[in-house]
Amino acid sequence: MNCFHRSLFALLLAGAWSCASETVPADHPAPRAPRVAPKPVPPSTGCSDEELARPARQVLRGSASYYANSLAGNPTASGVPYDPGELSAAHRSLPFGTRVRVTRTDAEVPPVCVTVNDRGPYAGRQRIIDLSRRAAERLQMVAKGVVPVRVDVL
Repeated sequence: MNCFHRSLFALLLAGAWSCASETVPADHPAPRAPRVAPKPVPPSTGCSDEELARPARQVLRGSASYYANSLAGNPTASGVPYDPGELSAAHRSLPFGTRVRVTRTDAEVPPVCVTVNDRGPYAGRQRIIDLSRRAAERLQMVAKGVVPVRVDVL
């Protein structure tokens, strides 16, 4: 290594050493990212834009109720365990996997779209659909328990 290369190497090494040895005082606060307020997210209805716009193949009217929390984990008629956090429903005759849009007729709340995966309700003929806990919360019906609904079969 000639003298020029040794000098260049020493200069580079010294520069790297000086950069690496810089320290930040312990009482110096770490830089903070600017605070940005989160955008409010409307609660999801479980419906795609297409499902909200789609005309119903069939319209049913009656009352809706919802599953008790104690049924969580029990198998539904389709074999899938009931999950209160899913947007699912029970209907007496619609095929499993059918998507329906459920709208409260006594309150102005957004509709919710659910998938039929169980049979029921069996509490009375006016009840046409049993909803999961999450679907009931979206329709704001938990306090009432049973509400009048329109069910659009998609």
